[in-house]
Amino acid sequence: VQLQASGGGLVQAGGSLRLSCAASGRAFDNYPMGWFRQAPGKEREFVATVSWSGNTYYADSVKGRFTIFRDNAKNTVYLQMNSLKPEDTAVYYCAARSRGGDYFPIVFQDEYDYWGQGTLVTVSS
Repeated sequence: VQLQASGGGLVQAGGSLRLSCAASGRAFDNYPMGWFRQAPGKEREFVATVSWSGNTYYADSVKGRFTIFRDNAKNTVYLQMNSLKPEDTAVYYCAARSRGGDYFPIVFQDEYDYWGQGTLVTVSS
């Protein structure tokens, strides 16, 4: 599975962006997917995850502002980010879990098997 993240850019505080993560290779219909982010000088942190059936779970810092959803027909997972804040500035990574395990949410990095290359989101004040 290869993951290609896109959609990052520069946006003013209060603005919106939609990130995309396209999966190639094996179909990812059954894979939980997640978004993580890493701000400058900080460790990578969990943002959101979506199960194969569409259940979602969010970090408290983005709850109510971000929405994760997937289109299995397009092998793509999205992260809609609204009401962006300067503290949302980070490189955003998508991830896929292929090893199975019937539990949710999946919030730890080592629970994911594949990672995209990251896309930079910069929110100006």
